[in-house]
Amino acid sequence: MTDMPNDEQLIADLLALLDPAPLGDDRFEGPRKKGGVGRVFGGQVIGQALIAAERTVDDDRAAHSLHAYFLRGGSEDHPIQLTVDRQLDGGSFSNRRVVASQPGPDGTMQPILNLAASFQKHQPGLEHERAVQPDVPPPDDLESDEVLRLRVAETMPERVRHIFTEARPIEIKATTARHWLSEGPQEPLQNSWFRARAPLPDDPRIHRAVLAYLSDMQLLGTSIMPHGLSWMRGEVKSASLDHAIWFHAPFRADDWLLYHCESPWSGGSRGFNVGQIFQDGRLVASVAQEGMIRRVEPRARPAAGSS
Repeated sequence: MTDMPNDEQLIADLLALLDPAPLGDDRFEGPRKKGGVGRVFGGQVIGQALIAAERTVDDDRAAHSLHAYFLRGGSEDHPIQLTVDRQLDGGSFSNRRVVASQPGPDGTMQPILNLAASFQKHQPGLEHERAVQPDVPPPDDLESDEVLRLRVAETMPERVRHIFTEARPIEIKATTARHWLSEGPQEPLQNSWFRARAPLPDDPRIHRAVLAYLSDMQLLGTSIMPHGLSWMRGEVKSASLDHAIWFHAPFRADDWLLYHCESPWSGGSRGFNVGQIFQDGRLVASVAQEGMIRRVEPRARPAAGSS
């Protein structure tokens, strides 16, 4: 049996994954996930596209928002080509558009994600905050998702067991029941603590990219909770359609962040989800996402004796 990577190795792999190589002319290549097989995780593409955009902006301008559309599922068989368009460099704000592409079935490059990101010089201004961090148990009082997943792994379908139990660079401790374990409808609300498993460099751009990466975790699943369905049980098909992040205040992604997720609506095979991310009681980022959610009808079993 292969040894599981330690926390430092997991973070080193994550940092390498979020480090697109420059190709010249504002083009970059996002690396493949180490050992990856299957579909690319949406947070990976967002994080790589954000870093590519950041590298074409002056250092005194920090990302304050991004808006992304997922166009096609990405494949972990290929790196991701990232093309940055410098759409604006104003006195205070800059704007970049990034197209992420991979080879399609015929070998020609096809876009898998479009992302727009806005950057601003630091400026003082009017301040207020009405968001209140939910009153939940601290992370030291909670069991990690990793421990819980390993405990119930044998009950998961074999087709998803390797995904379910793989080592992950982000540590998660949930304060609400995990929807992939529970049966029956639940309130569309989740609270979870997140952090990188090992210390990160001090560069704020890296912390924003890691937050962008983790922000795609469990958000879409919130809209499935009222319907009593589980992706792990093969009862629902889902895919992210679009994703937006607003960065409000400085933070560290290697310290605990509380991710408060709610789903106010679903319909038309889509689920809408919003998230607030807190650190030390402050609202540091807001997230919104809509995704496709479709019930999967179980296949009828053939009658005995039929061929």
